[in-house]
Amino acid sequence: MTLTIWVDDWQMQCCGQNFAVGDVVSWTLLEADPEDYADVVGEERADEIGFREEHHGRAGERAAISLEVLSIDEVHCRYEERAGATDRMNLPVRGTAVLVPVDRADGWARPRPDVEFAGYLVTARRAVGLPEGAVA
Repeated sequence: MTLTIWVDDWQMQCCGQNFAVGDVVSWTLLEADPEDYADVVGEERADEIGFREEHHGRAGERAAISLEVLSIDEVHCRYEERAGATDRMNLPVRGTAVLVPVDRADGWARPRPDVEFAGYLVTARRAVGLPEGAVA
């Protein structure tokens, strides 16, 4: 069984470990609400997301699991201030997602026209032959 996992750009940039397709990683996963990602990755891909990788907050409440990385997509989208908003916060614009398949992830991405890097969609499966919670 494969899992689709969201990895925030800022989490990787802060304290994430680089990873590549074929690597076995040890991640703390929290359940994700796909609707939270619809504006960033598009509704179809958002429906696939079951988990998000977490280094902060509630991460200490869960044991890390070992996963084999099967694929990585950089996710880029456009951000803008919502009309009538008072908080001046930029939010993702639905329908602007650009997904770029890559072999490696380090928290940074080559700039793309009219969109900003947001994070990664990672497809993975539980690593075979490692005990649950083992660090790879």
